[in-house]
Amino acid sequence: MAKFIFITGGVVSGLGKGITAASLGRLIKSRGYRVTALKFDPYLNVDPGTMNPIQHGEVFVTEDGAECDLDLGHYERFMDVNLGKGNNVTTGKIYSSVIAKERRGDYLGGTVQVIPHITNEIKANIHRVADDSGADVVLVEIGGTVGDIEGQPFLEAIRQFKNEVPRKDDVLFIHVTLVPYIDASGELKTKPTQHSVRELRSIGIQPDVIVCRSDREIPRDLREKIALFCDVPPEAVIPNIDLDSLYMVPLALEEEGLARIVCQRLGLADRTPDLKEWRGLVDKALHPQREVDIALVGKYVALEDAYLSVVESLHHAGIHNDARVRIHWIDSERLENGAAEEALANLLGRVDGILVPGGFGYRGIEGKINAIRYARENQVPFFGICMGMQSVVIEVARHLLGLPKANSTEFVMDCKDPVIDLMAQQKEVTHLGGTMRLGAYPCQLKPGSKAHAAYGEELIYERHRHRWEVNNAYLERLEAAGLKAVGVWPEGNLVEVMELEGHPWFVGVQYHPEFKSRPNRPHPLFRDFIAAALKYREGKA
Repeated sequence: MAKFIFITGGVVSGLGKGITAASLGRLIKSRGYRVTALKFDPYLNVDPGTMNPIQHGEVFVTEDGAECDLDLGHYERFMDVNLGKGNNVTTGKIYSSVIAKERRGDYLGGTVQVIPHITNEIKANIHRVADDSGADVVLVEIGGTVGDIEGQPFLEAIRQFKNEVPRKDDVLFIHVTLVPYIDASGELKTKPTQHSVRELRSIGIQPDVIVCRSDREIPRDLREKIALFCDVPPEAVIPNIDLDSLYMVPLALEEEGLARIVCQRLGLADRTPDLKEWRGLVDKALHPQREVDIALVGKYVALEDAYLSVVESLHHAGIHNDARVRIHWIDSERLENGAAEEALANLLGRVDGILVPGGFGYRGIEGKINAIRYARENQVPFFGICMGMQSVVIEVARHLLGLPKANSTEFVMDCKDPVIDLMAQQKEVTHLGGTMRLGAYPCQLKPGSKAHAAYGEELIYERHRHRWEVNNAYLERLEAAGLKAVGVWPEGNLVEVMELEGHPWFVGVQYHPEFKSRPNRPHPLFRDFIAAALKYREGKA
């Protein structure tokens, strides 16, 4: 029988419940236990796939093709596990399932209600993840904050859950809350935490552990005050202060005794954790010997979470190459129109590498194309991902093949030269949600290519999220111009990887390598991109 840890949040959103869950997962796994995680999101969307990244952040994609909340990326990176479709469940999924059962007559004519039908469905999802994973410990994060109306069924379900497990020590509740510092009075305030815990207790959930987020140290007397008012032992009030690196959080929580308390409460042996490798990567992250400047040219830069996995992959590669990666966030729209030439020189002339990530829609595309041309003509290391690779094809077609009207049918349906076109199997699709090419697919790499050198093998598997592809009708001309297809999907001859001949490092990929990068095992392409950028930097010195 698995043990279950439920993680809730209070006061405000964005406190880092996902990082807390992922860090605790790492600590429990380091003790030799099998761990998995489940994220409940209270919004009515079935998944985040159709949501604007500026609202929700990036859409993380799993091996089996689930479009998920970005916290699943934290779970995979910290815990070094592959999760799947069952590990992210929304209100939309829950209600869709219940309504489908009602339509089939599964409820035998009974009145369908939030309690027990919705709460039973929520609990069934928890048990399903536990059974399918075979994990010793299941971490369950409830999105949003206590008091949100849409989150009430999830809180009610986990309240019921504790009363239904065989042993009371099979379940533990952790509440993540805020201890703000008030500049006017020069004090840390515990009242928001007290109110949040009171709200949680009013629906029948008593937290066993309170994790207190703060931007500074929380004195012992304040922790004792929180313990007194919230009815937990003082040692179960765990500070989680702002740190220089996300990857320091597991070590900080280990020092505060979080995993020890959790194991004790769950009746698990508190084995000696194996954190040697993790400590080593944190030490390298904090004390790099070199620096490198990377331009991230995108259309969603107003919210850095929109490119979260890309950013973390760059940092993973930096750790491996013993370098601090300084990311220069560049709105691709700034590289368009009349000011483009001056902006290109000012913004891109001081970086050592240029990365153009994925996206959808025409806004900002011309700026991406200008950035790609700059990287090509000035021999700057370049990495294009998904839309980034498609933009490479458009740029080369326009400026090397002499096709000024070259474009993607995503932007101009009847363009004269559709060098990027809708995938054949997508032409009959009418519903947007969950219908893209999603999840892991094989890719055959050509020996001698930079991609093959990076991976060290010819057949790889990478995660996808796209509808459009390189139009093979133009492939021969593109290759003649030096843009080589060095990776293809062997089952359908779709272009997966392209490289520019004669350039120090210029690689575009149709898939999303950022989803498979780990802090202790950077993705090969990110690793080599940063290595190329460092070499370029040394050449400028």
